[in-house]
Amino acid sequence: MFKVGDLVTRISHENDVVFKIDKIIDNIAYLKGVNVRLCADSDISDLVLVTSKDDNEDRDFYEKLEKIRNFERSDYFYIPGKILHVDGDREYLNRCLEFYKKANVLAFGVYSEEKQMASNIEKYLEDINPDIVVITGHDSLVKQNSKYFADAVKVCRKYQKDYDKLIIIAGACQSEYDRLIKAGANFASSPKKINIHALDPAIIALSLSLCDKNKEINLIDLLDKTSNGKDGMGGVNTRGVMTTGYPR
Repeated sequence: MFKVGDLVTRISHENDVVFKIDKIIDNIAYLKGVNVRLCADSDISDLVLVTSKDDNEDRDFYEKLEKIRNFERSDYFYIPGKILHVDGDREYLNRCLEFYKKANVLAFGVYSEEKQMASNIEKYLEDINPDIVVITGHDSLVKQNSKYFADAVKVCRKYQKDYDKLIIIAGACQSEYDRLIKAGANFASSPKKINIHALDPAIIALSLSLCDKNKEINLIDLLDKTSNGKDGMGGVNTRGVMTTGYPR
């Protein structure tokens, strides 16, 4: 009845999250969230087929994108901050890179398993010299990739200690927020140990990339741009990283 690639929900969880079937072994389906950064497994008997993906959430993010990009069009020119996005999931990484591309922001994407991030990230920091680093992938109370995210954050913060010169955004679904902030992240998930949307780290990165470096962001307004606000993402007061010049 079910096959790899099918979109499904779980009856036992009141069909709350849409998943894609990643693989099936002995009547156990291994699932990956379509919109949330969550992996799970389920008995086939607990699944219900979903006929199509609801794109309303993505449309909401792209509407927010248009508002973020709505800065003054005059004789000034603007150089957005450069983003390095390290992700433990190729599909989510490509989705975020497309999001940055639509905003005309320079972003470099690196796929890395979470446990390898700390050892891989320094060479990219040196080669790319980003203004913003996003460290994300999969996490949960069971999988506990928060340790690997925190280790990668520490490498980044050792590379650049100034929170305004290198903005770090870290975490995924149900990540250990306190641990990531203490490791040196400017922004992290998840204060209330909830699932976050695949684009939540990207919307924060993009907002900061397109905010003038002389301006301090409104922390509450920024978090409200994400799918669950302060329950899903939190952080510290931070300045933007966009350079403004004159004339064009």
